[in-house]
Amino acid sequence: MPVTVVPSKPVSAALSGTFRFIVNLTDPVFHGIHHGKKKHEDDFQAVLDRSQLAGVRSMIITGGSLRESKHALSLAAQHGLFGTVGCHPTRSKEFDQHPGGPEAYLHELDTLISAHLHGKGRVVAIGECGLDYDRTHFAPADVQRQHFRSQLFLAKKYKLPLFLHCRAAHKDFVSILRDEGFGEDGERKGVVHSFTGSVEEVIELMDMGFHISVNGCSLKTEQNLLAAKAIRPEKLLLETDAPWCSMTSTHASNALLGTLPASLKAKYFPPSTNSTAFVMGKPVKGRNEPSAIGGVAWVMHRLNEGVPFEKVTEKAYKNTVELFRLVELVEA
Repeated sequence: MPVTVVPSKPVSAALSGTFRFIVNLTDPVFHGIHHGKKKHEDDFQAVLDRSQLAGVRSMIITGGSLRESKHALSLAAQHGLFGTVGCHPTRSKEFDQHPGGPEAYLHELDTLISAHLHGKGRVVAIGECGLDYDRTHFAPADVQRQHFRSQLFLAKKYKLPLFLHCRAAHKDFVSILRDEGFGEDGERKGVVHSFTGSVEEVIELMDMGFHISVNGCSLKTEQNLLAAKAIRPEKLLLETDAPWCSMTSTHASNALLGTLPASLKAKYFPPSTNSTAFVMGKPVKGRNEPSAIGGVAWVMHRLNEGVPFEKVTEKAYKNTVELFRLVELVEA
């Protein structure tokens, strides 16, 4: 279940504004469980504490299934955050496997949304939904397409932005969006998260009115960097997709990340330990965290030479607040 994180006002002279992060905060690894086995103490609160030190102001916890959406909203309410409701394309078979059938599954999503439109933990987007043709072994393409459309109905019903996923399916993805009335640029369409497509694809999506969100997986190759550089400032969002999509030394972004000032590196990438040698208060190696959002922001800053780091972070923050109507974060 992804999460959108909104950082706080500057925690250092170089960190200004707020960022949007995508993090799987409901993943068991944040509670010490790795691959189904308990490896260390639950350090969920420590993860939140580190994110605050890195400048995170708030988060949007994203649902990847009916069950996860319920969990997302529960966590959001508990911590005063925000949530989304939807079903990830790789879990699309859940619609058909539901005891009451796909109509009943959709109805439960609908009911969940209607019950959480206001107050703490409110729903601010529909998703994560979309198409993933890289993993059709989890759900066939035709099943994904069918239940992608049904969730677009919910976005139109509640006039909420979309939180979208697309892998190796751009042609069908944009075709369905256009067919369902999301083809022209307009207000609050939504965001295509963890973008890994081409320059041509990112331009088409922006022209349709969508925002584009990048994380470590969006910055792996030189082609990825070209596409990321093509994102217009008014369409940019930032994320981590933690605990996945870490930024590593093998990625094309590493050369740019290597210029990150030591003072910021300490906040975004504090020293970590192996899960077998866990120390409370320290990150776990191999587990991406919300605090790493600053690293993503730094790479986008370096891709756009001449644009100050503060301007990149501030614009991404404002884009997030405006897209999801996070009125609670709008300062008087």
